[in-house]
Amino acid sequence: MALSPPAPLDSSTVPPPPTVVPAAEPPLVVDLDGTLIRTDMLHESSVRLFRDAPLATLRIPGWLAAGKAVLKRELAERTPFDAAVLPYNTELLAWLGEQHRAGRRLVLCTATDDKLAREIAAHCGIFDEVLASDGTTNLDGQRKAEALVRRFGAGGFDYAGNATVDLAVWPHARRAIVVNARPSVLAGAQACCAVEKVFPSLPVTTWTWVKLVRAHQWLKNALLFAPLFAAHQVDNLDAWVHLLLAFAAFSLCASSVYVANDLMDLESDRHHPRKRARPFAAGTVQIWVGVLLVPLLATASLALALLVNLEFLGWLAIYFALTWAYSWRLKRVVLVDCLTLAGLYTLRVVAGAAAASLALSFWLLAFSGFLFLSLAFVKRYAELQAQAAEGRTHAHGRAYLTSDAPLIQVLGIVSGYTAVVVLALYLNTVLRFYARPEFVWATVPIMVWWVSWMWLRAFRGDMHDDPLVFAFRDKASVAAGVLFGAVLFLGTSWPW
Repeated sequence: MALSPPAPLDSSTVPPPPTVVPAAEPPLVVDLDGTLIRTDMLHESSVRLFRDAPLATLRIPGWLAAGKAVLKRELAERTPFDAAVLPYNTELLAWLGEQHRAGRRLVLCTATDDKLAREIAAHCGIFDEVLASDGTTNLDGQRKAEALVRRFGAGGFDYAGNATVDLAVWPHARRAIVVNARPSVLAGAQACCAVEKVFPSLPVTTWTWVKLVRAHQWLKNALLFAPLFAAHQVDNLDAWVHLLLAFAAFSLCASSVYVANDLMDLESDRHHPRKRARPFAAGTVQIWVGVLLVPLLATASLALALLVNLEFLGWLAIYFALTWAYSWRLKRVVLVDCLTLAGLYTLRVVAGAAAASLALSFWLLAFSGFLFLSLAFVKRYAELQAQAAEGRTHAHGRAYLTSDAPLIQVLGIVSGYTAVVVLALYLNTVLRFYARPEFVWATVPIMVWWVSWMWLRAFRGDMHDDPLVFAFRDKASVAAGVLFGAVLFLGTSWPW
């Protein structure tokens, strides 16, 4: 009897072919300092301790003598930080996220203290394990390599690192991921291990250094020349030479303090919508560079000031001390911060008079003080507005509530118009010295307009920089300044 062919099988009942599962990838071990984040937590903690408890920094040599792990633990216990705002390597973090979602085991292995490392790992939410310095053992270089070999075996892990000390780890890894490294480190990694991926470092350009020293803020030092013009001494060549040296000295001094201020204000800057792009806050330039720059710039400033005269040197020293006090404490004292800023602006005028050996009038001081107080309030008002727009109720790193903005606005406008009143009273006492006083009176409505214009721009949210720097860049403000100078010139030198 012939057998009939078997009936075709229903495809829905046929089991799918077994899935071929590739061999599991070995754990991916990631370094922290300079790799996952574009900064060094030891440097961050040291700067924060200097800011918050400067006398405690005297204990650092003793902690270091007991071992680097002891130093890191002591700093970690004393310096709380916000892991959310650290300058993460976003490209690396995105790739690590992909590896995590694919089921790969990620390990954060760092010489940073365990307390800090675990806070950062918890924030990232992708690490399965943390290996770090524990207050006894400093887990870097060869010690890190030995710990990883004990944990995963030789060749049983891939390693992402960035520095020369990581060359001790890569020979024991299966593959290397090189992050933010110098060419010599990349070459060393390629010589001892297969390199899987390279994440380049951020470029450091000339513009980076210009931003670092805040060269655009040097425009404010043009105030040094105000007494020369107010005294009608523009033809005094000797005064010009001294004022140019004074300008350079003030600029270097200001840059020294700006760098120090950026180092001590890292966390606040990282919370700010624009300041977070500053070189130290963003991790473009390392903190240790700033620590070296501060004394170098200050010393160069002192050398130039000695070439001017001793009176100028004294005012420069007062400016330097006051800016440090502002950076350290006064910026966190409500209203006192704005008074200090106004004082720093006015000190430039006083120092300019000293450099040019000119007498300084009460009227110029009063006008400068009130005008610069208005500009200081503009600066603070703009910052409060920006943080309120982000939904904050408190200004980070300041003693203000964002709801204080309307009051600051009133105080600033009143200060600006008070400066205009002082200008009018001054002109009333000196009109007899001008050939055509009717032209000179035009300076009053020009100043009224400019003060109003600055506050209008601040109210509209357009004040993204220091107000004086903004004024030098703003076409309408520059036009007002030119018109102000023109009417003074016509009032003084009207030829018929």
